[in-house]
Amino acid sequence: MVDVLTKNILKTSAYEYLINKINSDGTLHFSLIDPDPIKQKPSKAGQMAFFAEQAGTDAILIGGSTVFDQRFVDKTIMAIKEKVSLPIIIFPGGIANVSKEADAILFMSILNSEDPYFIIGQQALASYTVKMANLEIISTAYLIIEPGGTAGWISKAKLLPRKKPKLTAAYSLAAEYFGFKFIYLEAGSGSERLPTEIVRLCSNMLSIPIIVGGGVSSIEDARNFVEAGADIIVMGTFLENKVLKDDGNSLKAIIDEIKNSSKNRKNNYCTKN
Repeated sequence: MVDVLTKNILKTSAYEYLINKINSDGTLHFSLIDPDPIKQKPSKAGQMAFFAEQAGTDAILIGGSTVFDQRFVDKTIMAIKEKVSLPIIIFPGGIANVSKEADAILFMSILNSEDPYFIIGQQALASYTVKMANLEIISTAYLIIEPGGTAGWISKAKLLPRKKPKLTAAYSLAAEYFGFKFIYLEAGSGSERLPTEIVRLCSNMLSIPIIVGGGVSSIEDARNFVEAGADIIVMGTFLENKVLKDDGNSLKAIIDEIKNSSKNRKNNYCTKN
């Protein structure tokens, strides 16, 4: 039954669904769940997704920086599908983080990595797997800002400086010119919050949506990102720490603020490239 509901939501593509929802509703909220057998069983991930949906999240991201078991990714997504009717999108932490059970994948390139493997190498290695999984591709430029956290260390990123927003904006603008559909700005999972000055400048410069991840833990954090121009706010660590303890009530307060703060925004993103 949930699969039928998901198909009804995704009458078009996942990408068109997201763009249309940004244009109509304002800033979206994504819940990031890490399919890590060390952290949780698939059933626990499913329960987290359930409370996130009840709280008002718009999509479920599946991934993390240290994903290593593709079969466990499949099991996690199937457990989540039993609980929610939201789009499930792969947030790949490596070539093992691909699953035919998902609706789409953020096909990401870490543009400020110093190692070509993370810019195009692992993407080429994963391309056949992604093709065979029949996943919808959403090309995404991934930029890591100081301090970077685990993602920055693993990807050998030349971290973009927090106090120089123009550098991140330049990388973002170049990514748009290359044809990426989304820009994903990240300071590292569970690390310092991304400076709003960076988000604001990128928002003013770009004509494609900006995803912001890392460091959101309060209503104020979320409101600041909305006011700076974030189109999608991703929360992961907060979910892991809070959502099962209070049945998603603290998450709902943050998502409600995101929706209320952005409902009067005028977005007009185009789904055609």
